[in-house]
Amino acid sequence: MATSARLEPVSLHGTGVSVVPLEPAHAVDLAECAADGALHALWYTTVPNPDHMADEIARRLELRDAGTWLPFTVLDAASGKPVGMTNYLNIETANRRVEIGATWYRKSVQRTGMNTECKLLMLAHAFDALGCNVVEFRTHVLNHQSRRAIERLGAKFDGVLRAHMVLANGTIRDSAVYSIITPEWPTVRAHLEWQIAKPR
Repeated sequence: MATSARLEPVSLHGTGVSVVPLEPAHAVDLAECAADGALHALWYTTVPNPDHMADEIARRLELRDAGTWLPFTVLDAASGKPVGMTNYLNIETANRRVEIGATWYRKSVQRTGMNTECKLLMLAHAFDALGCNVVEFRTHVLNHQSRRAIERLGAKFDGVLRAHMVLANGTIRDSAVYSIITPEWPTVRAHLEWQIAKPR
């Protein structure tokens, strides 16, 4: 990661998923995804409201243009249809670090292995192509499903950011912070490749 460079949009392709640059044209399909299981109603996470998906896409693209986020749509590789969103965010080129976050998937594809492959693609790009020193993950301290998913990736728990964010319902979020650093990446990669390859 060049210390003065902005991250450029990129498409990443795996066996079961593709991770492609977020586009306004994805709004209708992503609204359908967010409505699957009424994910936007979960108070401890930030899945966009289906009725406001176009506005949320526009917001993420503004953050992309500011150089602080790089937003993606996650596609089912077989159908080519969107199944969720993910991002590189809190991009610090000088420190060669990014966070992977603001990730969500439609309910019907959760626990199918898509998240594991998506994270493998994004981690490989971050460490192997961008030369990151560290990739970080943050989630609500009470979002136990998300925390277990991050821990299954092989990320290490760094601690809790107290009173980190004010959520839409007015509650204050403590954020659990995890990370993977460069020396850990070969082991994490092997672990994720094994998870993807094993029979389900």
